[in-house]
Amino acid sequence: MLYNPFVKLTVIIPAYNEEKTVRQAILRALQAKTGISGKEIIIVNDGSSDRTLNKIKSVKSAKIRVIDKKRNEGKGAAVRDALKIATGGIFIIQDADLEYDPSEYKLMLAPILAKKADVVFGSRFVGNQPHRVLYFWHYVGNKFITLLANCLTNLNLTDIETCYKAFTKDVAGKLNLQEKRFGFEPEFTIKAAKMGMRIYEVGVSYSGRNYEEGKKITWKDGIWALLCLFKYGVLN
Repeated sequence: MLYNPFVKLTVIIPAYNEEKTVRQAILRALQAKTGISGKEIIIVNDGSSDRTLNKIKSVKSAKIRVIDKKRNEGKGAAVRDALKIATGGIFIIQDADLEYDPSEYKLMLAPILAKKADVVFGSRFVGNQPHRVLYFWHYVGNKFITLLANCLTNLNLTDIETCYKAFTKDVAGKLNLQEKRFGFEPEFTIKAAKMGMRIYEVGVSYSGRNYEEGKKITWKDGIWALLCLFKYGVLN
């Protein structure tokens, strides 16, 4: 029998101080239809100081694996740690804040399962899915960062800062990720493009949060994203 690299999906959920949403994120990830026979959920408690870890442990399933980090290192480090123990043939990143809907996994995975794509970005700026209307300057910053990334890679992406990125085991094995925090997003994009991976975008819904509700990304992360574009797109 030939080996099928897509027999299992690994959902990676980085979580930092998300006690209000992490349990629901895990449950919805477990319930989500994927088109793949197997599934594992790796939750990385990234040094949370609230009850995030308790909420994670309250969900009982053989499909769940937990990495409990004693100090906060950031999203990139959490993804990197999860990839070290993941056993899936395809990976998808799911933020614990539920700004992105796990019921859309099938949309994200379809181009990979059709053997057309190695990487899929879930864009908040294409398609007809509903989107919460929030910060204008975040939108401008994202568009600027995406434009620069496209200039460096000759791609025509619309949303490199999206949480939703699906990719194959082959891609994961070649990325050699370095960034610890939100610099993960431009690093991932530049490296996938430089490797010549087949990249697709699909439109996804977006239920964004404001800062009072727990949003964490700031203008400083935008500056660091620009530095990462220069680092991985020009210097490397």
